[in-house]
Amino acid sequence: MKLSIVIPVYNEVATLETLVGRVKSVDGIDKEIILVDDGSTDGSREILKKLQAEDSSLRVVYQPQNMGKGAALRTGFKVATGDYIIVQDADLEYDPNDYHKLVKPILEGKAKVVYGSRFTGEHRNMNFKHWVGNQFLTLLTNVLYDTTLSDMETCYKLIPREMLQSIKIKSNRFNFEPEITAKILRSGIRIYEVPISYAGREANEGKKISWKDGLPALWSIIKYRFVD
Repeated sequence: MKLSIVIPVYNEVATLETLVGRVKSVDGIDKEIILVDDGSTDGSREILKKLQAEDSSLRVVYQPQNMGKGAALRTGFKVATGDYIIVQDADLEYDPNDYHKLVKPILEGKAKVVYGSRFTGEHRNMNFKHWVGNQFLTLLTNVLYDTTLSDMETCYKLIPREMLQSIKIKSNRFNFEPEITAKILRSGIRIYEVPISYAGREANEGKKISWKDGLPALWSIIKYRFVD
């Protein structure tokens, strides 16, 4: 099984090189690494050019301007060639060594889509407001879509490439998460969850999602329950 790892990048100069090194060091998985720079202005683009010069197997795409995480992911999904796609944030909150945990249920024939849950594995506790927001959005998803997820907002979503490329993704920002979850569940697929490790960061450490992104996410959960 070939895994396409799509990494949206926006002003992650402090962590980008370390993160790419960690992704590359994951053994036992046939993978392609796709990085999409979303109009970075902090030197991330220069790091990407250096990394690509050192390793021509890295696929790097540059957005013409900052368009949002969802838009960057759409760009990355279009050029992916693996059997499965996983999203990897360019910070260090998620551990690429957990790819093996996500792939295992696929290889064992237990699942078609796998999410990594931050709340059932070891984790550094996140900000209380972020935790409440995550729990509320996940609960609403469970109520509206008749499921029992523990972490709808997780970055680690392992999805078949053909399925992902066939879904019309409209969200440009962080509301990608509820949109893709809604459309997977509406298709009748049950999502399999595995515990992952998580080391959350806060705004002063570079975290970009905030409470302002909660309302679009909330609206997406409701909207995509009834429309495509």
